[in-house]
Amino acid sequence: MNFFDINYILFQLPGYGVSAVEFIGTATGLLCVIYAAREKIISWPLGIVNAIFFFILFYQARLYPDMLLQIYFFATSVYGWWRWTHPRDELETDSKDELKVSRLENTELLAMTALTVAASILAGSAAERFHLWLPFIFPEPAAFPYADSFVAVMSVTAQILLSIKKLEAWILWVIVDAVAMTIYLQKGIYLVSAEYLVFGIIASSGLLNWNRIFSGYGAEAEAAE
Repeated sequence: MNFFDINYILFQLPGYGVSAVEFIGTATGLLCVIYAAREKIISWPLGIVNAIFFFILFYQARLYPDMLLQIYFFATSVYGWWRWTHPRDELETDSKDELKVSRLENTELLAMTALTVAASILAGSAAERFHLWLPFIFPEPAAFPYADSFVAVMSVTAQILLSIKKLEAWILWVIVDAVAMTIYLQKGIYLVSAEYLVFGIIASSGLLNWNRIFSGYGAEAEAAE
């Protein structure tokens, strides 16, 4: 059987066979989030591997918006890797010569919220019709088109914010993880569902850690005066 087939079982858990593609995608995704929460550059190459394997997994599970989202994650992982290591000037540079953690302005936050809600509704409507528009690619209707599209759109926004080190990225990831965990549980992808529960915990930790780092910049500035 093809190694990349969702039915190629790598090992068995009680009542559940874990495919090779699900295991590799899950493992690299978990490590990616752990290192991102700790503000480590290695999170980005791990994110690239995660995107490749989840693209394969979600196509076979008919979670089409999530599948297409992996193309975006691949590209933004490359960009985030570059952006974190290339701050534009001294004001953006931290003590490790990497990009500093920062926060959104109130107007930016409001605009982001409005765009995310509108895009989620539009994406859900499109996902509901994928099998009608492109039956040769998507032979069956999408599962949970609106909820899955909400996860996809919120993930897009959160990933943008993460790649430019905005603190609010972790708030969005907590929301995404809660909804995604429920979807994958309903689809019977139990290992990924459990992973998203862990992601939610790590995202909460990342929020606290990045907030501590951001608050520390003020203390550093005062000490330098």
